[in-house]
Amino acid sequence: MARFPSMDDCAVLHLSRLQLDDLNLDNLTDSKRQQIQQLHLTNNRLSFLPPSVCFLSNLEYLDISNNSLTVIPEDIMRLTNLKTFVAKNNFLDESSFPKEFEHLPVENLNLSGNRFDDIPMQFLKMTTLQSLSLGGNRLKNIPAEIENLTSLEMLYLGGNLISSIPPEVANLTSLRYLVLCDNRIQSIPPQLNKLHSLLSLSLHNNLLTFLPREILSLVHLQELSLRGNPLVVRFIKDMTYDPPSLLELAGRTIKSQNLPFSSSVYFDSCVRHIKFVDFCGKYRLPLMHYLCSPQCSSPCSSNPQSDAESEDENSVPPDRLQRVLLG
Repeated sequence: MARFPSMDDCAVLHLSRLQLDDLNLDNLTDSKRQQIQQLHLTNNRLSFLPPSVCFLSNLEYLDISNNSLTVIPEDIMRLTNLKTFVAKNNFLDESSFPKEFEHLPVENLNLSGNRFDDIPMQFLKMTTLQSLSLGGNRLKNIPAEIENLTSLEMLYLGGNLISSIPPEVANLTSLRYLVLCDNRIQSIPPQLNKLHSLLSLSLHNNLLTFLPREILSLVHLQELSLRGNPLVVRFIKDMTYDPPSLLELAGRTIKSQNLPFSSSVYFDSCVRHIKFVDFCGKYRLPLMHYLCSPQCSSPCSSNPQSDAESEDENSVPPDRLQRVLLG
């Protein structure tokens, strides 16, 4: 058992990489305990949360990542000021937390790299949560109750076994970052167009073959990551084996030379309104071509090459630029 070192006025304590298997705070006075606001206990040999930690009444930040914890004791409820709880890369699952955990005022909860098969119901009642990270677990679904997290701004569920996204995710109106990469997702619910605050949507390495048109309503979206999906593989093949059409070459010349044009002469109305986004700095992706269902017969879907570069990204304000990160 390691003893806590003597300290002067110090609100942040770093006790990481010390091979600790326990922690003794008996040599601290109550006033010194009350000074501690952040505690870092990462990369030790802890198999349980040391009871003495739960007597740090003013603790706001606790990081116990990269240990061997299997359970979080009920005494953690003593930490009534806890705002950030990080316990990445342990052995925690949905049965590891006390039922009362939902009453803690936690705003940032990061439990990536554990053994969760389901999101615990306690977490789904924590209305103070602003950031929830459960990446690299064994989650197979996102429960509809996720909509209860009305303060959530960041939801990280990458690296799981999720196959679908419930439409209730669209009720997270404060959400700014949604990370669902490295799962088994086959489709995106059109209801996500209600996420008007969304800045970044990470969907790479899934099983997507198309995107709903409604995604164009996300006017504040700055990043849309799609690489490693079948729809991107299809697009790359098209770019590799299908040379530019005369219409595309003519369109590029008109655009680059800033020549006036009539939609009746060069473009139909559908092509004229397509917006383009960056594709690995080499190609331009006609996004509308992939924002349809497989049954779509719109002229937009007829030829991904004929629509290229109908709008210069320089004409799009930087704060509205939509980037598709495909590589």
